[in-house]
Amino acid sequence: MSTPSGPTPRRRLTKERILRAAVDLADREGLGALTMRRLGAELGVEAMSLYKHVANKEEILDGVVELIVGQIEIPVSGEPWQEAMRRRAQSAREVLCRHSWAIGLLEGRGSMGPATMRYTEAVLGNLRSAGFSLDDAAHAFWLLDSYIYGHVIQETSLAPVGPVDEGTSGAAAAAGEVVTMADFPNLVALGERARQSGYSVDREFAHGLDLILGAVERSASPAEG
Repeated sequence: MSTPSGPTPRRRLTKERILRAAVDLADREGLGALTMRRLGAELGVEAMSLYKHVANKEEILDGVVELIVGQIEIPVSGEPWQEAMRRRAQSAREVLCRHSWAIGLLEGRGSMGPATMRYTEAVLGNLRSAGFSLDDAAHAFWLLDSYIYGHVIQETSLAPVGPVDEGTSGAAAAAGEVVTMADFPNLVALGERARQSGYSVDREFAHGLDLILGAVERSASPAEG
């Protein structure tokens, strides 16, 4: 004889569970959807229940940054700097493509948590160990992050490459301006090249990264004593 099943026990609410639910919500609907009321609904609790684990939404945003930064691969001790920066950049790109809404948060929080401090220390430490001055290490960090963030924003917004329209541009026609693609031969050639060669954002990212790392190496001055 089967035993009647009781109600399914509710999962215990924890700060980690709240933060992971916040990331999942923002992944699906964007950062603007992340409110205490909506987050409570996602977790099946009243919004007030969240305040037993977090002080306010700002603490949630700080925790979200920590979760995301903690997913990025950081240099290991003794790793050659160019390989370390390449792996770090590729990892950051992969993580931020999954959470592109978080790019503004990474630089916009007023203080760093432990995961962010470990991440920053590891990157700067790798560059300093390779002989970079403190200023040059900071310049390299800033430049690489600017490239990573910009590339993620572009590639997550990129429209699929389709056939080149030799007629009037749809956007121009909607704006009431009569133009044809014949007026823009370089744009047509670029579109055809991308379509025929199988444009790859992975190759594009790697190419730009190689250029930046080469420039960083050439511009670095000897470390101060």
